[in-house]
Amino acid sequence: MTEPTAVARGRSRASGRSRSLALLLALLALAFIGSIMFGVRSISASDAMAGLLGSTETAEQAAAAARFPRTVLGIAVGAALAVAGTTMQAVTRNPLADPGIFGVLSGASLAVVVGMTFFGVVNPVTIMVLAIIGAAAASVFVYVVGSLGRAGATPLKLALAGAATSAALSALVSAVLLPRIDVMDSYRHWQIGGVAGVSWDRLALGAPLLAVGAIICLLMARGMNALALGDEMASGLGERVLRTRIVSSIGAVILCGVATALAGPIAFVGLIVPHMCRLLVGTDHRWLIPFSALAGAALLVSADTLGGVMTRPSEIAVGIIMPIIGAPFFIWIVRRQRVREL
Repeated sequence: MTEPTAVARGRSRASGRSRSLALLLALLALAFIGSIMFGVRSISASDAMAGLLGSTETAEQAAAAARFPRTVLGIAVGAALAVAGTTMQAVTRNPLADPGIFGVLSGASLAVVVGMTFFGVVNPVTIMVLAIIGAAAASVFVYVVGSLGRAGATPLKLALAGAATSAALSALVSAVLLPRIDVMDSYRHWQIGGVAGVSWDRLALGAPLLAVGAIICLLMARGMNALALGDEMASGLGERVLRTRIVSSIGAVILCGVATALAGPIAFVGLIVPHMCRLLVGTDHRWLIPFSALAGAALLVSADTLGGVMTRPSEIAVGIIMPIIGAPFFIWIVRRQRVREL
């Protein structure tokens, strides 16, 4: 390849990334505006702006002010789950990897529900720590089970192990909550997943941990690129494969745990977004991770708005909307990858 050709290709890639960035920022802005203006109650642009500025003189302005933290939470959780999914797919080299499918979110939910129900845990920081521990335990369990057998951790075996683990943990969450009708409504948050009813205080507590998880994943992006070449090739290039996997996984677990503590288990964001972003910016994780964060935020906020508009005057939690969107996408990925059952 001649130098002018390489320069031209580099400029073309940079131009494509700039256009993709502008597209995602525009989609996120539209999702933000739509989340404030539309839902169970439609709000005019003037009332929405007044509500964002803190005015609550009318019911519409009060509704806009109440939706503001909900929208910010949707952005934060969507970005966190998308980055976690991107990281998990890189670490496992599995196109089916997703925090929900792999049982990571269910593990976090079970840890939170058990802590709150049996040990009276109410401190938000403790709840986030419990969620991170539960997410880590579930991810280790799924990887160990999916690695059994001669073929090791194949994509389909990991997906099946994750789906079975997720179903079992979700059943345990229900078993803990169903006999306690008096507290079930409060804990329903960790059964279905949703971004309603959040406060700025909880967001402020979760934001630093989400930032730490995202920074870890971003710093390991170059190592994730090496993992995509295979363990032997990555080792030959000087990459410490085990360290890269462990540190990247820690970042993903932190993101999953905190996102679940804030919004409950919301699946399929981490599955859909990385595949769509690869079509925009390619497989370089130094670009894929930040682009996935933007796309995940836009997707989750849009899905939450859709849930509020579809069944007025009630609403459907985003934890229900996302599987409706994500299940067909999951089937498409399986067919596209032609994964064989072993």
